[in-house]
Amino acid sequence: MDELDCALAVGRAPGLTAARLRSALQRLPPSAGLSALIGLPPRRLRSLQLPQGAVAALALPDAALLAADRSRVAACGITLLHALDARYPPQLAEIPDAPALLYLRGDSHCLGAAQLAIVGTRRPTSSGERTARSFAAQLAQAGLIITSGLALGIDAASHEGALGAGGRSIAVLGAGLDAIYPPEHAQLAARIAAQGALISEFPPGTPPRRGNFPRRNRLISALSRGVLVVEAARQSGSLITARVAAEQGRAVFAVPGSIANPMARGCHALIRGGARLVESATQILQELRLPVEIPLSEQHVTDTDVDVARTAVSASPLDNDYKILLDALGHEPAGVDLLVERSGLPSPSVASMLLFLELEGHVELQSDGRYMRL
Repeated sequence: MDELDCALAVGRAPGLTAARLRSALQRLPPSAGLSALIGLPPRRLRSLQLPQGAVAALALPDAALLAADRSRVAACGITLLHALDARYPPQLAEIPDAPALLYLRGDSHCLGAAQLAIVGTRRPTSSGERTARSFAAQLAQAGLIITSGLALGIDAASHEGALGAGGRSIAVLGAGLDAIYPPEHAQLAARIAAQGALISEFPPGTPPRRGNFPRRNRLISALSRGVLVVEAARQSGSLITARVAAEQGRAVFAVPGSIANPMARGCHALIRGGARLVESATQILQELRLPVEIPLSEQHVTDTDVDVARTAVSASPLDNDYKILLDALGHEPAGVDLLVERSGLPSPSVASMLLFLELEGHVELQSDGRYMRL
């Protein structure tokens, strides 16, 4: 077996962590590499304190499976990084259950760079998406790599914010690198690979199973210096990521939201539990003791969006009825009936005024039929 086949065999060995791989090789002659483990008798492999699943896989590797893996790796341009490789991220190697092998598409050198993870709900409000995108853009411009999980919602907004600002991003997948999930993010994944990296601990051909995602989350936090949660329900995978991050000694940040927004309750729970409340990218850089490499706005990211701000500034002054309607809307989503009740304006007028305010960039119609003030 050549070096590639040996690495593929390591990736197919159940229960083989980076720490166990290094420990086993330390018990062999100093010059021994991965090939020294492949094909050893089971008894000898057990003496190296390897788990039973790994013993069976290394003693007699499945040749057909390795041939299929080899073909997929070549077809997708995947690089293999085992735990002894100098390119294996050192911060990931610190955790006890770090994978023995990483599959990578993109630039391996960015894995060891300073990263911040941004995670959150798959069903964010439009305000939450803008917040994630703004934080990611500013932090990427400050030199951080933005790491997330390629999921719908906050993950995607974070990747896009970093890339759109000319920064780099890393996506950790809960499937093989040849099985982009969700499939509608194939283009986004290609952009991330071009400006950063896609990584997975799962061999090519692995589908996106439910149990894979909690395992993926521990890698997102381990790679990063801190985790920022932007909108998360009380029962959320993002809270798992935050909990694991705290256990790994990483900083945990949370963006506060409205008490009426169910997607803010997870963030509020984190803040009550000791997470750092943040309202700007500058606060995160200061907490992480990182230099601010670009001038950052001191305005709260949650209240600003460049495009919306420009639209609002260029809009013509509003007359009194429009101001009354905006005051009635406040900063919480509201439907037409509620706005009629609050403002005292006629229903037909409110409907037409909302359309005008939407066109002028003052409000946004959400998917549930309510309006959100920008």
